[in-house]
Formats: sequence, structure tokens, C-alpha cells
Amino acid sequence: MATALATCDMAAIVEAIRLTRGWSQAELARTVGYSQSWVSRVVNGQQSLTIDQVREIAGRLDIPVHLLRFATVGAMPTSFASSRRPTVSAVGIVKGADPTRRREFAKVVAMTATPLPLASAAGNINETTAPTLRSITGGQRRLDASSPSRDLAKAALAHLELSGRTLGRARRTPHLVDVAAAASEAAGFAAWLHADMGDAGSARSYYRVAVEHARQAGHGLLDVYMLGSLAAFEIDSDDAELGLGLAAEATRRLGNDSHPTARAWLACVRAMGYAGLGDSSSTHRELRTAGAEVARPDNAEPPWPWVFAFDDAKVAGYRALAAVRLRRPHEARSAFYEAFGNSRPPGAKQGAILMVELASAHADAGDVDEAFRLASEALRTGVNFRSERVIGRVRRFRRDYHGPRARCVSLLDEQLTAMITGRLPA
Repeated sequence: MATALATCDMAAIVEAIRLTRGWSQAELARTVGYSQSWVSRVVNGQQSLTIDQVREIAGRLDIPVHLLRFATVGAMPTSFASSRRPTVSAVGIVKGADPTRRREFAKVVAMTATPLPLASAAGNINETTAPTLRSITGGQRRLDASSPSRDLAKAALAHLELSGRTLGRARRTPHLVDVAAAASEAAGFAAWLHADMGDAGSARSYYRVAVEHARQAGHGLLDVYMLGSLAAFEIDSDDAELGLGLAAEATRRLGNDSHPTARAWLACVRAMGYAGLGDSSSTHRELRTAGAEVARPDNAEPPWPWVFAFDDAKVAGYRALAAVRLRRPHEARSAFYEAFGNSRPPGAKQGAILMVELASAHADAGDVDEAFRLASEALRTGVNFRSERVIGRVRRFRRDYHGPRARCVSLLDEQLTAMITGRLPA
């Protein structure tokens, strides 16, 4: 690069930057604002550039202009400021200037000829880069348990952008796989936050980015995890058919020799899809599969990106949720208590979602007071955390209830009205 700068070899400079950033020639053309054919001619030494064009390209590629001494007319040899508008060929020949002037130009560039920062930008990508990115995502996930998603979203998106830019610089380095995996986790968390905020379109978009980065990483389990998470999201959004299709693809990619935790989780995702379609037989088949997987002796340490191994309590939780969708209230209530009776309670927002599900089971069983007490408590949590996901569940619970209008029903209606008008106290 120092030689290219000293001779103004624009072909070498531009091509080096393209390779460093992992761009195609078309991406380079879009960045500098010229056609791909024009860029191709530059790279192949067939296109001459004016000084203005060199200055423009340097700006668009973030090349510090002082390296080329093109920042001001005063920094250029005298002939460059003349009306003849000399040009620099792609291989560094100054057209329209005499040989003496060409030598002067080379001296000017050579005086500041140092390697471009962009050419060595990947040098700061090392074995600590991916763990650092992942630790940031992990910290944000921990904050999610006690913070509104809207308070975290801006930071999460900034971190996702940072991860994406870092991934771009990690190309052609031995750390590409690990950085891609870290970027996938950042995108998956951004998707989760937007789902909680009720922004389904953005959530889908970020889940797709998470799947794409997981495949860049070549990490099969991470790919399955993100694809399965997207499947669960679609099922949760009342598109069971699409969710089951995504879960089937994740299952195909998982294979038969994978960790029991992964197989049990995907079986539960499929169970939720079948329950959404009202297919009781397939739902229970998948739940039995999940139960058999968690009972295997090798279901101990969970594989990354799973944090906790699947156990009987987790399968019971999915059994409870499936029973709610299948309108089996007594089975649902029994499974809820089995899942959460002796375990650590979930985070506030996830706990509120489960309250609404349990409220549905109580309502179906005729225990209206308890049902609406749970829904009311869940709504208060949803308002406190500004969780559109929780609030939306409570509203759906109310729409689906067609029983007697008891006092507890009127109280929830008043809460919903106060929430919309901004009068519901925290």
C-alpha cells in the first residue's frame, strides 16, 4: 500500500480496500457512486481519474486525504491547480503534466506514504473480539429481566450495528466464524426486544439477520436455535402453519445425532405449533418426544447457545401452554403447577405472559375471579415494563372471554381503559 500511495496506483489502492472490506465489485461501485463497469476499468488500469475524482473516492472510502495531499489546492503541485485539469491514470501516470511534474507529484505522495488504516483495519480483530461482543449481548439479556424493552432497544441496535461492522472487518481473518456467531446473538436479542415491543415486522427482520449470521458462522446448533426461535415467534403470533414449516426445517438441519436439549426444545416448539392448529394427537406426540429426550443420561450440560438444559419442569411448562391452546383447563392448571411450583420464578415479563396463559386456563375451568385477578396483575406488569407483548396478551384474553360479566371483569375493563388513556397507576 505504501508503494501504491507513492506512485498513486489507484487500481491497487481501490482493489486493496475492496478485498479488506470483503466487498464485491458491485458493492464497491455503490459505495463510490460509479457504475460497476467504470470501477472495473479502474481496477484493470483502463480508466484515468481526475484529481477531483481521486479526492471524491478517497472521501467515500474513508481514506484520510492527507495521505494523498489532495485536501487543498495548496497541497498539490502547481500544475494540478492549472486549468488543464490533469488526470491520474489507474496505474499512477499523471496525464497532462511533464515528467518533472510527475516526479514532483510522486515526491509529495511519498512524503506521507504510510499504510492506510483501512488496509490494516482487520488487525484489531483478535481472539478477544467475539467474547467481548457476546458479553455485551449477555449483559443486555440480563438487564431485559428487569428493564422495559424500549429502554434497551436503542443500545441493542447500536450493539447490533457494531457487531455487523466488526463482522465486515473480520472477513479474511481466522476469527470470522466466532464474530459471525456473536453478531447472530446480537441480532437474535434485537428480535426478541422488538417482539416484546409489539413490532412484529422488525422482529422478523432481525431474526432473519440472526439466521443469516449463524450460517456465516457455520455453527449448526446456532443456526437451528435462531431458526427455531423464529418458528416459535411465528407460532406465538398465531401463524402456526408457518411456524411448523420453520420448525421442520430446523429439525432437518439439526440431524439425529445432536444434543438432547436441542431435540427436546424443538419438539416443544413443534408441539406448540400443533396445539395452535388444534391437533391434540400430534401435540402430545411431540411432548412425549421431548420428555424422552430430557430423560436421556447425556442430557446434562446444555450446548451453546442454550443456557439451561431442558428438564421435566420445562417440558411441563410447554405442556401447560399447549393445554391452554387445546382448551383443556384442568390439564393446563396441573401442568402449570408442576412446571413452576418448585422452580425459580421466571422474569417479570415472561412471568406476566405465563399469568395470562394460566388466567385463560382458570377462565375455561369456570374460576373467573382467579382468572381475572391473574390477568389484572399481568396487565400491571405489562404497563410498568411498557411491554406491548404482555398488554396484547391481556387484551386478547379479554376479547376471548364470553362468560358472565362479574365485578372482576368490569375491573379489568376499567384497567384497560385507564391504560389507553394513560391513567393506570404504576
